[in-house]
Amino acid sequence: MSNFDLVIRLFLQLTVILTTCRIVTIIGRRYLGQTDVVCEMIAGVMLGPSLLGLIAPDFQQWLFPKLPIITAVGLKIPNPSMSILYAISQIGLAIYMFLIGLEFNTKLLKHHIKSASLLSAAGIITPFILGAIASFWFYHNGDFFQPKVMPWSAALYLGASMTITAFPMLARILYERGLTQTRFGTLALGAASVDDAVAWCLLAIVLASVKNSLSIAILAIGGGICYVLFAIFLGQPLLKEFTRMTKREGVNRQTLTLMLIILMFCAWFTDVTGIYAIFGAFVLGAVTPRGEFAQQIRQYTEFLTTSFLLPIFFVFSGLNTQIGLVNTPTLWGVTLLIIAIAILGKGVACMLAAKLTGGNWRESATIGALMNARGLMELIILNIGLEQGIITPTLFTIMVIMAVITTLMASPLIAFLLHGTSYEKSSS
Repeated sequence: MSNFDLVIRLFLQLTVILTTCRIVTIIGRRYLGQTDVVCEMIAGVMLGPSLLGLIAPDFQQWLFPKLPIITAVGLKIPNPSMSILYAISQIGLAIYMFLIGLEFNTKLLKHHIKSASLLSAAGIITPFILGAIASFWFYHNGDFFQPKVMPWSAALYLGASMTITAFPMLARILYERGLTQTRFGTLALGAASVDDAVAWCLLAIVLASVKNSLSIAILAIGGGICYVLFAIFLGQPLLKEFTRMTKREGVNRQTLTLMLIILMFCAWFTDVTGIYAIFGAFVLGAVTPRGEFAQQIRQYTEFLTTSFLLPIFFVFSGLNTQIGLVNTPTLWGVTLLIIAIAILGKGVACMLAAKLTGGNWRESATIGALMNARGLMELIILNIGLEQGIITPTLFTIMVIMAVITTLMASPLIAFLLHGTSYEKSSS
């Protein structure tokens, strides 16, 4: 494909994506009580092989080609059309997670550090243990893991998959409902960020074992720790210069460009170390000075990011989902078991941990519902497992169904739990 052909395809892809997201969002919010983020995930699944691929398979494959291009000499290369869409989606996700970091109430988290630690531990240990135990049964009963994967690697991978939280979704749900600055919103964000960082470190260890390369795990864990320490003790004081610049002349084009350069570098660094770009973007936002500078940065970047760039990420991830491969009673039984383990290990455990920290049952249940959603972070870790030869398409499909169900549960549960509270009034 020529550059001109790619641009033509891209414009049509973006038109279809934004139109579908808008229609599904209007219907989902009005009749199903879902947030924008969930509706955009559903829109992505609808545009993929699960719906559009069934109705118009030739058109779906032409518009969103997943198959690689075969050259004249038989070489398979990734389709550049989808590569461009993927790159745009990652830019939008990085900017959005930076904005979420700007909203992150670090002072409130410091006052509740013990509560956040307990909640994070419950969200890691319980689902990991249950997932690891289940993995041993799956390993010896059925076609769920690839033959080259060792039992302990399978346990680490499934445990990490159960530990993951839909951090971008959780952040956006809290943001859309005006709960980012609340106590339980801050606890949920803090715990979810730690849970996902641990899950990515576990994934790095699994990939290291599969590829027989210890350096992958060392790079991910060591790089992540160094990045956080640098951001807190060196980056945070340096970033205060933006506050002084804003007082002198406001946020101009040069200031905004410099901030975006730093953001792109942080996203690159955490991506190349194996922890994922959203972690670097979120930490940068969390250590960025608050006040007039942060307010103007949000003003300049928020609208375009949430209405244009971010939906591309959710739709792109949804395009990888193919529902309907689970087609036997046994596999459906395994799917129900996975869903039960996911809800018990994450949702119920985090709810009880939040109650132990002193919250009431309504707030605790809300935190449990938020932490239980896996969303597209789960889809990302599942796609990595499939591409790297860790899991089979069967387990991939089962885990995707679990991710979709736990995510769809979140918005109605939160709306029910917060109905009639001051939180609902403040966000309306």
